[in-house]
Amino acid sequence: MPELLTLENVWAGYGDAVVLEDISLTLGEGDSLSLLGRNGMGKTTLLSTLMGAARHRSGAMRLAGRDLARVPAHARAHLGLGWVPQERDIFPSLTVEENLTVVATRGPWSLQRVYGMFPRLNERRGNMGNQLSGGEQQMLAMGRALMLNPKILLLDEPMEGLAPLIVQELMTIIQRLTEDSGMAIILVEQHARQILPLTRQALVLERGKAVYRGDSETLLDDRALLDGWLGVVAH
Repeated sequence: MPELLTLENVWAGYGDAVVLEDISLTLGEGDSLSLLGRNGMGKTTLLSTLMGAARHRSGAMRLAGRDLARVPAHARAHLGLGWVPQERDIFPSLTVEENLTVVATRGPWSLQRVYGMFPRLNERRGNMGNQLSGGEQQMLAMGRALMLNPKILLLDEPMEGLAPLIVQELMTIIQRLTEDSGMAIILVEQHARQILPLTRQALVLERGKAVYRGDSETLLDDRALLDGWLGVVAH
């Protein structure tokens, strides 16, 4: 598949603090990646570096052949990065439909297509953002990112703190996105066995360094690797 995102020997962090060390990865068009590791190992920092919210110190970052490090943070969404942060960051005083349409750009993801992927949002389209449950807010955050028609969807622990039934619903949606949408997806999670079946590639971070980069299936089948790097969160 054609190359979409490339990181080569990337170092990044916040202020003078280095969090990521010598990170490299390649993601093709329509590809999918599980980004794994315990808390505090640099997963969110990697997404923040892509979005320009963390300090990129050195190394190459290219998106569709363009030098991402030279693109201002405010312009990266329009370049093709759709970020769903852990905090969701929906607009609480706007309706569901307003949350979706305020960021809309031209492309295959229309309002009706998002409603088709998230029927709950269609049912609640007139409700304010602060009237939604946690699971519905997560769906709204994902739907809003899709309305940007991104080349890559960045999902930062989308199942965190949600009820098991909602988690299962979101996993089904993410599987549909990885299989049918044509977008590339980077999925951050702690619970490896939940998300590895949803992606083609996996990257495991340990203290800001990559300790595994390869096929998701290979990692999923190697219990010793999972237990060694991820411990209890692998189960």
